[in-house]
Amino acid sequence: MSIEELCKAVERGDQEESKQIARQLIDGGVNPLNIISSLTEVMESIGDKFSRLEIFLPEMMMSGDAMAGVVQMMAPQIKAGEAGSTKGKVILGTVKGDLHEIGKNIVKLLLESNFFEVKDIGVDSDPVKFVKEAEAMGADIIGASSLMTTTMPHQKEIIDILKDQGLRDKYKVVIGGAPTSQEWADEIGADLYCPDAGSAPKLMAELLKIKVR
Repeated sequence: MSIEELCKAVERGDQEESKQIARQLIDGGVNPLNIISSLTEVMESIGDKFSRLEIFLPEMMMSGDAMAGVVQMMAPQIKAGEAGSTKGKVILGTVKGDLHEIGKNIVKLLLESNFFEVKDIGVDSDPVKFVKEAEAMGADIIGASSLMTTTMPHQKEIIDILKDQGLRDKYKVVIGGAPTSQEWADEIGADLYCPDAGSAPKLMAELLKIKVR
């Protein structure tokens, strides 16, 4: 079995076959982070097809469920290792009006595997909720994902609310998601743009001036 075969199974939305192939790859010594990286590319491609109306919502959801099953199955392998002190506290969510969560879930898993404490506030999260949850947690970072151009302005709203409440300097605001970019991050005044899930732990650690394993 190969990662390519796993990607095809996920693209078909075959949950059982996806998990079976992933298990064989893990048992064969394949790095789970390499598997996730390849699957992330597959999901980005599926998202592009959906936006071009080449596939429809049920197909995208089936692929997403297959991907989620693989990620959940691999979580123990990714998290395996010696315990470490918390690197930082992160509030993580998908912004209001956006129901995408696969990418966010992968970021959560990777952050936790690098000893970040993460509170996932889910999808379709109001900008005010990000701020309230950050205050309640005593977070270092507010991470906001947007997978649609129509929901991107809600990332800016989070920053605007922080400014209005005199809290802007208290938190690092990190954005990500397929339609976002470094230019967008600069425009809205975000502290960091993460181009993909795999880079999130390292970039967030650098932002907080700490090291990841």
